[in-house]
Amino acid sequence: MNAPRPAAPQPVTGNRAAALGAFVTLAALALFCLAWEWRLAPLRPGGSALVLKALPLAIALPGVLRRRIYTLQWASMLVLLYFAEGIVRGMSDPAPENRLGWIEVALALGFFACALAYVAPFKRAARRAKREAA
Repeated sequence: MNAPRPAAPQPVTGNRAAALGAFVTLAALALFCLAWEWRLAPLRPGGSALVLKALPLAIALPGVLRRRIYTLQWASMLVLLYFAEGIVRGMSDPAPENRLGWIEVALALGFFACALAYVAPFKRAARRAKREAA
């Protein structure tokens, strides 16, 4: 007899607003890191080599703009380093500059939340397909 065939997998569509939010917050975080270490509150007058910390974020921008799941996944892990730096500098820098650390924390959390919101349906669909295949 014919065994029932499993239903065809449903196409997964990502949340466009979450993808746009991820790109905007990542771009803002990259520009903010550049401005912070170059002009706003550099460690040395005139800027420091810490402006290079914006480079990994800039490398992720094209993939995030194209909504590539893999790029969103590794960028969401990368941004946790910026979150940690923001916490440390927000708690340890002197009064006016510590706000910059908290802005970095907010941007990092914003990107992380948007990236997770975009990637989650794809991960659920992959888990469901794996379960059905077994």
